[in-house]
Amino acid sequence: MQRKLGKLAPRHDARTYRLTPILNGRLIPIPASCDWSKGISYDMNGNDQYGDCADAARAAMVLTWTSRAQAPMRLTLAQVLADYAATTRPPFDPKTGANDNGTVLLDLLNHWCRDGLSRPGQTADYLTAYGALTPTDHDSVRRAIYALGGVYLGIQVPNYLMTLAGDWTYQPNADWSLAGGHCIAAVGFDDFGPRIFTWGGTRRMEWRLWDKIVDEAYGLVSKENWTNIPGLSPNGEALDALVAEMRASAA
Repeated sequence: MQRKLGKLAPRHDARTYRLTPILNGRLIPIPASCDWSKGISYDMNGNDQYGDCADAARAAMVLTWTSRAQAPMRLTLAQVLADYAATTRPPFDPKTGANDNGTVLLDLLNHWCRDGLSRPGQTADYLTAYGALTPTDHDSVRRAIYALGGVYLGIQVPNYLMTLAGDWTYQPNADWSLAGGHCIAAVGFDDFGPRIFTWGGTRRMEWRLWDKIVDEAYGLVSKENWTNIPGLSPNGEALDALVAEMRASAA
């Protein structure tokens, strides 16, 4: 199985909200573990052929959210590649594979909020809001995974991970030369570390490795995908208050 990368260098913006741990007037609780990906069969989403990891991870998050809150919505490969074209400059060409240069994560997130991206059965899917997390603040990361159904991540991949099977463990004597940037999604956690989506499936990543390689982390608020008919998350929370807290923290 081929594994492609495709995350470009982080672009920081002082206007980016910080994700607050307050939801509906109280500190978001952290369970000992959670796994929103349990029982879900994920797709490669083209990331074995193209550097579309940012859009592949986004498609995995949509599938995770809707599997838990509504009914599973699985993006097609054509939709994922169309999103890759919409969020890159010069735009990726799905027909020829030209301009397969990767994605700046903030560009994708801003486009998702402003212009929308693909969602099966609808014209466009709009992200409600996103907030930055400090990757080494494990409590904040775990809160976001639990409350929001996952965390959207950028990592710098050492070469030994390109062929490692099974869980991603910290191996100080392995080949730490840089393979490149990659986008993944954390969709659960336990004491060992987060459960991550990458390259068509999930595996666990050890916290010690996480602290070495994660360089971007975002909590995503998706009222369209992470709420049920009454407008609540699978945890029974209304997300409007969280968005208000994020915006207040940036004021």
